[in-house]
Amino acid sequence: MTKKLINGLTILGMILSLLFLIYGYNQGLFTSQDKLNAFLNGFGYFSVVVFILFQAIQVVIPILPGSLGCLVGVIFYGPVYGFAYNYIGISIGSIVAFYLARRYGTSFVKSITKPKDYDKYSKWMNSLKNFDKWFALLIFSPIAPDDLLCYLAGLTRIQTKKFVTIILMFKPFSILAYSIGLDYLFGQITRLLGA
Repeated sequence: MTKKLINGLTILGMILSLLFLIYGYNQGLFTSQDKLNAFLNGFGYFSVVVFILFQAIQVVIPILPGSLGCLVGVIFYGPVYGFAYNYIGISIGSIVAFYLARRYGTSFVKSITKPKDYDKYSKWMNSLKNFDKWFALLIFSPIAPDDLLCYLAGLTRIQTKKFVTIILMFKPFSILAYSIGLDYLFGQITRLLGA
């Protein structure tokens, strides 16, 4: 039941995102900074709160790929504020995922992850002697499956304080890499579309 709900939310999130991208393109939100600012100003500060909550939720329930959420932050708020809001939201979501795994255990984590991914990474995780060091290295990396790793960390003996410290210290580097890379990529795409 949980897996079907999460799959349904993921599909719904992707459809809504696609519809918004079509709307944004038709309204010129992605090619005009003035139109984008006017759109965002319509929501006031509430837009920041909603975005941070969205980023936290998408870690716990994979509605969209995390990199897409980072792109949205960069597009809407620019590379500096986008990075900050991404960092806050993703850090909150990572800590919540850890606590959920620690509270509800293996059966819960299995119910919200793909069996193939769970089996692959849990076997790897259980074979490590220094999980916390490898975990820190992977959280630092922008290519690791961070959300899954946060759930799996909740199933290990890593101390909560150490987990939170790793997230807060090492997560900014991968988010920064996404923010800079996606900002550059988005700039190139808008130049092509605007030409």
